[in-house]
Amino acid sequence: MYTEKRALIITEKDEPLESTAQSIKNCLHDFSVKICSVNDFAGTDILPAQIFFLGCNSPNPANFSYLEDMLSHINLVSRKCGIFSSDKKSLEYLAGILKDCEADLGKPFLITNENDKPAIENWLKGIKG
Repeated sequence: MYTEKRALIITEKDEPLESTAQSIKNCLHDFSVKICSVNDFAGTDILPAQIFFLGCNSPNPANFSYLEDMLSHINLVSRKCGIFSSDKKSLEYLAGILKDCEADLGKPFLITNENDKPAIENWLKGIKG
């Protein structure tokens, strides 16, 4: 039986996050990918996803409070997760909010001006396995 592989990307609505989210989607050829703003995220969005990504540009943003609370009460041990940001402290924040859910966290991706498709594809290899 064929099961469609699904990915979910949750970000704040700003550049360079949206651009990186679109690049991730473009590189996940074998996945059905949904990109959503953290403001539009519903907890049930994550349930069908085998892999998910989180992106923010500041540590502890107010609009992440619902997501942060949800991740502290759900077990995602069978899911893979990637985090991305243009700010190192934001990557630390994202890694911290994922601890309780036990998702398999890949290496964080720091967005720079030099990020390109090969860099994102290489990063995704470490997450997809």
